[in-house]
Amino acid sequence: MKATSPAVSATPTANGAPGISWVPIAAFCFLWSSAFAAAKIAVRDCPPLTLLTIRFLIAGALMLGIAAAGRQGKWPSRRDLASLILLGVLNNALYLGLSWTGMTTVSSAFTAVLISTNPLLIGVLAGPVLGERLSWRKLAGLCLGLAGVALVLRSRLSGMQEDIHGTLLVTGGLVALVAGTLLYKLLKPTAGLWASTGIQSLAGAVALLPFALMSESLGDARLTASLAWSMAYMIVAVSMGGYYLWFMILGRASATSASALHFLMPPLGLLFGWLVLREPVSWLDLLGIVPIAFGIWLTTRKAV
Repeated sequence: MKATSPAVSATPTANGAPGISWVPIAAFCFLWSSAFAAAKIAVRDCPPLTLLTIRFLIAGALMLGIAAAGRQGKWPSRRDLASLILLGVLNNALYLGLSWTGMTTVSSAFTAVLISTNPLLIGVLAGPVLGERLSWRKLAGLCLGLAGVALVLRSRLSGMQEDIHGTLLVTGGLVALVAGTLLYKLLKPTAGLWASTGIQSLAGAVALLPFALMSESLGDARLTASLAWSMAYMIVAVSMGGYYLWFMILGRASATSASALHFLMPPLGLLFGWLVLREPVSWLDLLGIVPIAFGIWLTTRKAV
């Protein structure tokens, strides 16, 4: 991607490609993981698909406005436009539509944990789909991350704390996120980041709108202070900030290395679920953080 953020400092990696400093990585992990708790608050007062449609519509319009006003990066070609619409359906409508609907019956922390298994799927598929080499170090890191996630999942599911139907919906969202990540690297849209992220957001809104109208009623929404604040946070911090950083990182790193950051979502998701929603955290949840952290270090550190 050609557009960059002022907060990003490109550093060379071992293979000469531009790297990413810790600042946007830390910001992305914070914003992305906090979204699960914010979403859990919002869906208490508004049906999930209606909420997402409004969020994507407002965020998309704001991002396209920023792109037009700042003239940052190039506007998409017809090929890029078609690619971004497809990516918007996967990364916004399906990923969040399914996972948010599932989150009406499962906890935000559990959702964060399940979604964080995507690095292993991407690591396995990145070779045949993108031609990325899966070294023993990256493979070991992915396996360690998965082991940590499995510990958390076991402590959650063994006690029947989570709903099976909700779990299946979140799993569907996970599959959509994996497909969207791989296709982003494969299609390589060249439009500026604000424009490309805004188009994806609007595409997600258009894709979700008929399903929201058919299955939900706007009359079920309650205009509360918590809904207003959580909606504002998700529009500005997550849809605009988090997605911008994600696609910037994905454009500069391999799909395997970039997606490995999602292993951080379980401990951060558990932290936000505990701090904001008072969701319980067990010792097995905390134990799972150790292999997750070591696995991310193995997957993302430079080769020597």
